[in-house]
Amino acid sequence: MPSFLLEVGTEELPASFVDEALSQWRSRIPKQLAELNLTTDAIQFYGTPRRLAIVIQGLPAQQPDQEEEVKGPPAQAAFKDGQPTKAAEGFAQKQGVSIADFEIRPTEKGEFIFVKKTIKGRAIAQILTELIPQWITQLEGKRFMRWGDGDLRFSRPIRWLVTLLDGDVLPIEITSNSIAYKSDRISWGHRVLHPDPVSIPNPESYVSTLKSAFVEVDPEQRQIVIKQQVEAAAKQLNGVAIIDADLLLEVTNLVEYPSAVVGKFDAEFLELPAEVITTEMESHQRYFPVQKAGSSELLPNFITASNGDPQKAAIIASGNERVIRARLSDGKFFFDADRKIPLEAYLPKLETVTFQADLGSVRAKVDRIVAIAGQICTQLQVGDRTEIEQAALLCKADLVTQMVGEFPELQGVMGQKYAIAGGQSETVANAIYEHYLPRGAGDDLPQSLAGQIVGISDRLDTLVSIFGLGLIPSGSSDPFALRRAATAIVNITWAANLKLDLNLLLEQLVKGFSENYAQVQKLATADLLKQLKDFFLQRVETLLKDEKIDYDLVNAVLGENDPDYAARALQNLLDVRDRANFLQTIRNDQRLATIYETVNRASRLAVQGTLDRQQLDPVPVIRSELFEKNSEKAFFTALQQLNQTLQGKTDYTKLVEALSQIAPTVSAFFDGEDSVLVMDSNPDIKQNRLNLLGILRNHARSLADFGAIVKS
Repeated sequence: MPSFLLEVGTEELPASFVDEALSQWRSRIPKQLAELNLTTDAIQFYGTPRRLAIVIQGLPAQQPDQEEEVKGPPAQAAFKDGQPTKAAEGFAQKQGVSIADFEIRPTEKGEFIFVKKTIKGRAIAQILTELIPQWITQLEGKRFMRWGDGDLRFSRPIRWLVTLLDGDVLPIEITSNSIAYKSDRISWGHRVLHPDPVSIPNPESYVSTLKSAFVEVDPEQRQIVIKQQVEAAAKQLNGVAIIDADLLLEVTNLVEYPSAVVGKFDAEFLELPAEVITTEMESHQRYFPVQKAGSSELLPNFITASNGDPQKAAIIASGNERVIRARLSDGKFFFDADRKIPLEAYLPKLETVTFQADLGSVRAKVDRIVAIAGQICTQLQVGDRTEIEQAALLCKADLVTQMVGEFPELQGVMGQKYAIAGGQSETVANAIYEHYLPRGAGDDLPQSLAGQIVGISDRLDTLVSIFGLGLIPSGSSDPFALRRAATAIVNITWAANLKLDLNLLLEQLVKGFSENYAQVQKLATADLLKQLKDFFLQRVETLLKDEKIDYDLVNAVLGENDPDYAARALQNLLDVRDRANFLQTIRNDQRLATIYETVNRASRLAVQGTLDRQQLDPVPVIRSELFEKNSEKAFFTALQQLNQTLQGKTDYTKLVEALSQIAPTVSAFFDGEDSVLVMDSNPDIKQNRLNLLGILRNHARSLADFGAIVKS
């Protein structure tokens, strides 16, 4: 069976695009082939800074024939007096069949003509000739470019094409105005180690042929080699390499034939904070830092994955050392200069930095953060809030330091260092660092109460302010990372078990925003509050589902179209989490099944009554003189016992046990020998029975909206 190779040779591609392009191909190409009924044995995707490639093995030589059924004109129009009409003849001609192939079948709209025809499969070469230009030109990415006088857009200029079907060149031509790219079997080796053309005999030999020209086309294999080489080089230094996963991925797509090169820098630079050194190396130079074995202390060394000649490693190392020396010298200058004044002295400079055009400066934002932190402290009944307020005041001060101006990714990190240097307490310094956490997916959450409160305050200010301007995320557009901010607030609250009333807090902040920024507010106050609450509920829903809580149980704790549950969820984020987890537990151990029918049946009928949903004590609302059956008396007695057992306390385990015990009594009320008709013709008796069911429903509502739960 035929095999196929496509290689698109280019100028050096951005590292991120290599992964993006291969990901798009992995998604599209197998799907396209399957839609054409083309099976394969395997598809490999390869990429380096100078090429993107696909090798497909086990293709059929010919697309299989397909049987297709086509509906034609109505039989009445196709035949008149038993003879075919022009409509029949035209349909037969169009479909390439004879009238004798017609089949008349009844349909909902009368009898119609149907034909079955065979569509001959096309040769694989013909199909690939059509697909290949699409595979290349339909790739998407950031900052695509045009070159020469052509109109073809690609990440970087295309320089060659290789298209082989078995051992033969499959002629492909992509034109762009006066530029024509014609396929061949000629590829190119490593720019330094093998700067000559390479002839590819067939798809099966693609990887080995390029490897002999010092190009490892398999990114997974390159990544393994880089990691092994870097770890081995670090071991030679009696150290351990710091290998960031994102950096390793980026470096993998920056080289075609990696070789680890070890460099060094002056030990005096180790006086800088480790974060400064590693940021210089990783973010700016794509170097791997090295720690002492068994210690977090850095060594005055770095390792880089070179794409040059391994025989010239010393020259390559020397060049890199000059660069890192200059970068670290700048860092030391910034670090020394920034520490000449205390962190609080930078606050006035924040007035010159705009947070958002309509919302004023970062200094104004800091004042709002301080105020919000105070409101949260009041809610959480924090005694001494001095350090929390100080951390809130200083949390953005490092933004106007020289170090953070040069390395924005160090915001918070440098604030912590400068706070300590300026005599602030560890609590304040740590909170300045922690309030940015989590910075991304998988990051740690703030551990100190001060860091948690300041972090929540910062994000709440951003959410309320940006929503107030009407800049609400839509689709994939979220330039202010508001989804991430709301998610972080919920996660911090859950992880730290903060008894935060988000409902009240949002109401207070929206009121404050409307009073202070009425001139720029785009949403009515009520609409703004509703949008924010709905936004947080969406985040809670997503996070609970991410925790493997069944979708219907999530709906049950948030309520389906029930504002009481929505308000309750935001009033107590800990409770909504605990109820969701508890429901999942009792579903898994079958306790939910024992109470489901009882509660659900009672709840469905209770909605037809008028009982207040907060009423839990049956005595004031049940009239025993209206009882006609013993089952009503038993139900009433069981409800009294239920209310006495729970005593208004939040104990979901006790609630489920009590509901399980009352289930037989409720069943007898509905279906036993002494059962009742709830919807009695006497309105007083009917309401009394609905009140019995309503009391049961109200107790169950403290756990969940059972009407939203799907029977398992």
